[in-house]
Amino acid sequence: MFKIKKIDHIAVCVRDIDESLKIYKTVFGLEPQDREYVPAQKTEAALLPIGEIGSETSIELITPKGNDGLEKFLDKRGPGLHHIAIEVEGIEEALALLKTLGVPLIDETPRFGARGHKVAFIHPKATGGVLFELVEPAEHHT
Repeated sequence: MFKIKKIDHIAVCVRDIDESLKIYKTVFGLEPQDREYVPAQKTEAALLPIGEIGSETSIELITPKGNDGLEKFLDKRGPGLHHIAIEVEGIEEALALLKTLGVPLIDETPRFGARGHKVAFIHPKATGGVLFELVEPAEHHT
C-alpha cells in the first residue's frame, strides 16, 4: 500500500464563502489561514486550520466559481460535506497502485489544487459513496 500521513482537510461545499466564514468563526472560533481562487478547479477555497500548527487538519470551505460539478452538488444536496482529503506520500505511485487494483478514479494523474498541492480524486463508487481526495503537499509546505 501507499503511505497515508494524515487527514489534510475535510471539504464543505457552500454557496456563500464569506457568510460561511462568519459562521465558522462564531461557532468554532476558526480563522482562515489560506483563501484562494483555484483556476484549474474553478473554485474558491478557504482553509480553516484545526489542531497544532504544523500538524493541523483543516476544514476547507469551497464554493463554485464556474465549477459545474460543485454547482450541481449544491443544487441537488445543498451546502454540506463534499469530500475528505488524505495526505499521501507519493501521489503518482498511489494512483498507479489504485489503478492496478481496479479502483475507479476520477483523476488518473494528479493535478494542481489549492496551495499548489498535487491532488487527485477517487471516485465515490469505490468507497461506498464518499468522495476522497488524495493530496501531496507542494515542496514548500512540507
